[in-house]
Amino acid sequence: MRSIEGILAQQDYLAVVGLGYVGLPLAVAFADKVKTLGFDSNQEKIHIYQQGVDPTREIGDEKISSTTLEFTTDPVRLKEARVIIVAVPTPVNGDKTPNLAPVINASKIIGQNLSPGSIVVFESTVYPGVTEDVCIPVLEKESGLICGKDFKAGYSPERINPGDRVHKLENICKIVAGIDTETAEAITAVYELIIQAGVYKAPSIKVAEAAKLAENAQRDINIAFMNELAMAFDRMEINTQDVIAAMNTKWNALGFYPGLVGGHCIGVDPYYFIYQAELLGYHSQIIAAGRRINDNMANFVTDNIIKKMIQADKDVKKSNIYIMGITFKENCPDMRNSKAVDVCKHLAAYGIKVKVVDPFVDKTECKQELDLELVALKDVRQADCLVFLVAHQPFRELQPAELAAMYKPQDQQTRPVLIDIKSIFQQQTVTEKGYCYWSL
Repeated sequence: MRSIEGILAQQDYLAVVGLGYVGLPLAVAFADKVKTLGFDSNQEKIHIYQQGVDPTREIGDEKISSTTLEFTTDPVRLKEARVIIVAVPTPVNGDKTPNLAPVINASKIIGQNLSPGSIVVFESTVYPGVTEDVCIPVLEKESGLICGKDFKAGYSPERINPGDRVHKLENICKIVAGIDTETAEAITAVYELIIQAGVYKAPSIKVAEAAKLAENAQRDINIAFMNELAMAFDRMEINTQDVIAAMNTKWNALGFYPGLVGGHCIGVDPYYFIYQAELLGYHSQIIAAGRRINDNMANFVTDNIIKKMIQADKDVKKSNIYIMGITFKENCPDMRNSKAVDVCKHLAAYGIKVKVVDPFVDKTECKQELDLELVALKDVRQADCLVFLVAHQPFRELQPAELAAMYKPQDQQTRPVLIDIKSIFQQQTVTEKGYCYWSL
């Protein structure tokens, strides 16, 4: 296609709309190969990037300082692009229904600045049908152009795993789909510029949309199963990690572990499937059940924090409690839909004040977004209870003496409480040292 030829010849621009945890690494990767625009309506975000700072930590300050990516908040510049990739978030509303406002607004902006002959590719996670039934009509209305005749469209679900230094953008297979075979081939050629793991062409846009929901719902269900086991084993006084270690000796064990399931993919995407299925008269049973289990884990963890504090003879409301990790996963600053935040809220509902420690989170952002004060790891002192919710590497590297130094001196009336959701520490070792210990 002509639009692809111009990009490959360094004559035309490729643009990425939405420069967050997904869009920024994508745009920087393309900028290494072709002329690339990075558009975001958030002026403060763009200013930070232009200063050579990467708050997402996905590519690093050095890379963002040296990139040839052209950052802009001017939507008119999208007229210069022949391929536009949309990577805006698609969250859920308070009632767990899909919130398509970001992707619809992005479609409006693109439509108002869409040049004939261009290709628009959506990466945002949506339920099957959104690209063709919602986004394309918006593009057509705003541009006055006809899809299939004046411009083309496609879909390629994002698969970036924030904080993962092994499974990165370039070595994760990319699914692509277009409104026709020619478009699919063109989109494939674009992504092959940066994806080393190869590109898989799905037979339709709806299949590509569904694939993203299915892969995340599958993971959600498997973690929910492990969480259900953990809650049952807790009542049976069986160590879940011991069961998993034994189970994983079989070749076909899946290797999942219990935990708090948050973030902007696994904690959200299944609701898109549930919503669309119910619109068509099918009421999800397994996926909906998995969501209920995982959404309830913050309550379960909170109850056990309080339970262990009481067992250790602590005055819970007067105790010094530190929440170790507030992001939705390890080694990443992303706090979106974090269940660690839910634990803090549940404790607050009991009148329990906590302090938060997270070496990956910006102190100002934490205060603005969550109204929580961050404490540096080195400043943790006089603790009654440490609650490790996220397995950040600095937490994993703590030595026994460093851990002990964080607590109040032990007395004969009470014991230090250690809540270890991700099993960072060896239970036998810490219990022998006098800790009142609990893990999933």
